[in-house]
Amino acid sequence: MLSASIQKGVEKAIVDQGLLSAEEFSKLKNDAEKKSMPLFSVAVSDGYISNEDLTKTIAQVSEVPYVNLLEARVDQKVLSMLPIDIAERYMAVPLGEMQNRLIVALLDADNVQAVDFISKKIGRALKVYVASEEGIRNVIKQYKGDVGRDVNTALDTQIRDQESSSAKTDVPVEVKTISNDSPISKALTSILDYAAKNGASDIHIEPLEKMLKIRVRIDGVLREIMQLPKTTEPPLVSRIKILSNLKIDEHRIPQDGQFSVMVEGSTIDLRIAISPVVWGEQVVIRLLDKTGTSLKLEDMGYFGRSLHTIRTGLKRPNGMILTSGPTGSGKSTSLYALLQEIKSDEINIVTLEDPVEYKMDGINQIQVNADVGLTFASGLRSILRQDPDVVMVGEIRDAETATLAVQAALTGHLVFSTLHTNSAAGILPRLLDMGIEPFLIASTVHTVIGQRLVRRIGKEKVSYKSSRAETEAIHEAIGDLLPADKESMPAIAKNLGYSSLPLRDENAYTLFKGKSKPEASDGYKGRMGLYEVFEVTEAIQDLILKRSTTSEIQKAAQAEGMVTMRQDGYLKAFSGLTTLAEVDRVSAVE
Repeated sequence: MLSASIQKGVEKAIVDQGLLSAEEFSKLKNDAEKKSMPLFSVAVSDGYISNEDLTKTIAQVSEVPYVNLLEARVDQKVLSMLPIDIAERYMAVPLGEMQNRLIVALLDADNVQAVDFISKKIGRALKVYVASEEGIRNVIKQYKGDVGRDVNTALDTQIRDQESSSAKTDVPVEVKTISNDSPISKALTSILDYAAKNGASDIHIEPLEKMLKIRVRIDGVLREIMQLPKTTEPPLVSRIKILSNLKIDEHRIPQDGQFSVMVEGSTIDLRIAISPVVWGEQVVIRLLDKTGTSLKLEDMGYFGRSLHTIRTGLKRPNGMILTSGPTGSGKSTSLYALLQEIKSDEINIVTLEDPVEYKMDGINQIQVNADVGLTFASGLRSILRQDPDVVMVGEIRDAETATLAVQAALTGHLVFSTLHTNSAAGILPRLLDMGIEPFLIASTVHTVIGQRLVRRIGKEKVSYKSSRAETEAIHEAIGDLLPADKESMPAIAKNLGYSSLPLRDENAYTLFKGKSKPEASDGYKGRMGLYEVFEVTEAIQDLILKRSTTSEIQKAAQAEGMVTMRQDGYLKAFSGLTTLAEVDRVSAVE
């Protein structure tokens, strides 16, 4: 709370420094009076002035040093000087040392009690700066390793109790129920919070002979975040089973379950898979956080020919659009994006999913439940009696489901589904393997998509010249696609869906890589798709009727202009979206 003299000084400084004109400031005061809200709250919330500029002005009037932390990067050694619980409680972060004093930025530098407490807690004098809330939160997010420290602290009591009990009885402790405020519950909460806040897609809890290893998958890459004592495994796995409504006394067969958690105001659905391994029970938790996912095809990485082919297929009133790729390659998200494109009040869309990953308004979504007999096959039979225009089947897993999906497409429905194959061309022979007649495949499937996910380069990137090996790889992958002269560049770039392309160069090309930052590990932040899309033309239909191989269909699709996943990735590398190394990591060499 600012004193009257400081507030008056800040109001004057806002106009004197040109942050607002006299007329704008007068309007601001009128708005604040109408809303019966503090002047500066309205100034920031209504966009009159940024919170950073306001904080800086208050600091100047108060004669307190100001620091902008919006883009600041603080070394982990410095962060370790002030525990994260204190940093979050008092909105205070360490920035460095000066003359044996710790430099600390606070949201409220006039809070004498907070400054005195922090000084006594760490046993050092402080040099105090003021910073905005956004700046301080930016630094707090950079704390690393706290998940391990918090969990180990929470588990200390539990471990000591177990060791003491085991020593007395010589019998392993069997955990049947665990209260919500137990150390194990707090440990699990810390692990889930860390994974959610860092955008992880999966958590792996892996028992080894003498310890429990915790790994998370962030942007498609697994990384170890901590190790726990072996004694924590039984209670931790039991706690997860309880939350998932699974049998805690069953250790011999795999179990699947699910539950939800609330992290920073948003609900995250968790899919649980528990299976017995040599040293105990392995737990894999998949996090389904929909808040940051865009379902626009362009945002997902669809460009040029691929985007045009898909939208052409979506205009068809019937037939099948199939997408393929390994587990975790974004197939389901692609299907949701396709549904989002065509969703309207004029058509009835029914889906059959396991599980329902995105809940969408205006779409009738059915959750598969094999325990009560609701399988993909039985559910699909029921869907066809519900007057659908569009049907989405989460996955074609068996011949029965494939047959029903084909029949749905033949009877006037537009059908979306996924299969597990290594390429788009592999979808058609896979359907043949399932026993679908070639003429049925040729007459129903009209658009096929293959995809992978690669990491995006973070916001901060640097350019460099390709090495000889990289240049050769570029020529091998997309040499035929690159324009030889400036005259042919516009037509080729438009066809491929890029604003510009480099001319073919025998020496080197300009590429990009990211700067490694706390929020962009190894220079990457987020993921995008690599795609290959082709239409089932008459030439490809003839190949299907002849039961041709995947490679023959692949060659025919490329001859008709299909850009492969690897080529799509290399083109995106030229635009600074990803790197050649990422593309090579996930895509096969043709």
